[in-house]
Amino acid sequence: MLNSLNKHKNQKGFTLIELMIVVAIIGILAAIAIPQFSQYRKRGYVATLNSDAKNAYTASVALMADDPTVAITVAALNGAGYTTSAGCTPTIAWVSAADYTITITGTVSWGLTTNTAVIDETGVLTPAAP
Repeated sequence: MLNSLNKHKNQKGFTLIELMIVVAIIGILAAIAIPQFSQYRKRGYVATLNSDAKNAYTASVALMADDPTVAITVAALNGAGYTTSAGCTPTIAWVSAADYTITITGTVSWGLTTNTAVIDETGVLTPAAP
């Protein structure tokens, strides 16, 4: 019986204070990491919108190189190899080959300041913003 009492006295472990310090450090790290993660996601959404606009523009130029009289539509862009990214919606304001804009709109839940990327017939991009 004396041996069993000595074992309990000699056991080593963490004190409550040590455990509380570890929990506090983890909490501080999480408080720093979570907002940074949100910003990384927003920058990723912006990159998606901007690259989708550029890809749609490239497809429109390819279409017009093949047939200068073609009216650019979303279906025509898809036929030229453009694929819309998840969460993006393309719209085209077509007047003529010399006057059109392609707008890519992202999902509202992305929480961006500017939720659209617009590119015109000359390839000038008005980018989305986080």
